[in-house]
Amino acid sequence: MSKVAVLSAGSWGTAFSIVLADAGNDVTLWARRDEVASSINEQRENTEYLPGIQLAPSVDATSDVEKALHGADMVVLATPSQSLRENLTDWAPFLEPDAVLVSLMKGVELGTLNRMSEVIHQVTGAGADRIAVVSGPNLAKEIARREPAASVIACADEDVALRLQRRLHSPAFRPYTSTDVLGCELGGAYKNVVGLAVGMAVGLGFGDNTTASLITRGLAETARLAMKLGANPLTLMGLAGLGDLVATCSSPLSRNRTFGEKLGRGMTSEEIYASTRQVAEGAKSCASLRALAERSECDAPVATYVDDVVAGRMTATEMMDAILARDTKAEMG
Repeated sequence: MSKVAVLSAGSWGTAFSIVLADAGNDVTLWARRDEVASSINEQRENTEYLPGIQLAPSVDATSDVEKALHGADMVVLATPSQSLRENLTDWAPFLEPDAVLVSLMKGVELGTLNRMSEVIHQVTGAGADRIAVVSGPNLAKEIARREPAASVIACADEDVALRLQRRLHSPAFRPYTSTDVLGCELGGAYKNVVGLAVGMAVGLGFGDNTTASLITRGLAETARLAMKLGANPLTLMGLAGLGDLVATCSSPLSRNRTFGEKLGRGMTSEEIYASTRQVAEGAKSCASLRALAERSECDAPVATYVDDVVAGRMTATEMMDAILARDTKAEMG
């Protein structure tokens, strides 16, 4: 067995620890709070984030990050994207020198407009051959219930991606490999913003025609920006693009779609934040994705309007009206 440290013990980090354990890894799950770690070790269950899901004996929890990282040759990062830099700065001194760092995060950093792999490199100095991302249609509760799922493990070094693929392949989880880290990260971050837009449409009472139109135009917008930045367009047609987008936009388990639905029903972002401890990454990353598109001189109406609604500058109804009022053009234009 090989040791993997998973930081942290939210719903996605906990669910991914199940995948890792099922694939034969010895997993240490880091929790920020002592009571969460104790509950996992004593009850074999993360009662706060994934109640009713039993964890394997090979999953051990701790609130001591140094203990979690000691001897780990793979470190899985599952914190909210906007807090990664601060957290990783504290954790970096305890990383094993050759550990591969795997990002589960789907966001773009506010201010710097960095992707998570770029933040990891800047904070730790790790080369591209030690940084990987996992992205795909992976709703945490379904993964935790061991429902069949697939994903993409992307690393600039194909040999590392293949090695990680073997470490992640479990009876219920099928990973594919890619070297297009950029495309996978942009697909993962952008789908959250599109999920917000779809959720708003649902909250407003609109049906499948509206949501399918938003999903399709959101995918076109994602591909447009990704290709401008150098990604492989085929990545956006795969699991890390279309697959993740469909899951996020169609499932009531999606935090981003749920956040969007509440916006569509008239709640403000502040009211939604106050009502839940779960993080909807799209609500945080829409501003940075909008800025990234503007810097790249890339037309991005979905990101632009979603950012305006999240910031309170526009209502969900006004967003829908604005999208429909845009100048008409050729679909592939």
